[in-house]
Amino acid sequence: MKKTKRTTDAVRILHRRYIGNDRERKESLQQERENIGIAEQVYNLRTQANLSQKELADLVGTTQSAISRLEDADYDGHSLTMLRKIAAALNQHVEVRFVPNDSQYTHA
Repeated sequence: MKKTKRTTDAVRILHRRYIGNDRERKESLQQERENIGIAEQVYNLRTQANLSQKELADLVGTTQSAISRLEDADYDGHSLTMLRKIAAALNQHVEVRFVPNDSQYTHA
């Protein structure tokens, strides 16, 4: 049996215990990280522009509640079309990248 290297890093311990080599759990964790990243970016861009959710929604042609959902880390219904509208309203552009599964994002 392969012995695991000891660590005191709580994140690594929890990752090893609850995620381990379970493919489905790794994919779920990755998806949650992506959702958090998108929510953070929308929020940060909006607040840097000194806009309320309602003001951004008006610029984009949607509702305040739609912007609120996009800024919620638990939301997983992001549409590229909506993200492009938000980016355009904030003088930005959307960039999509594909990265290998063995990148830092699949490990704790």
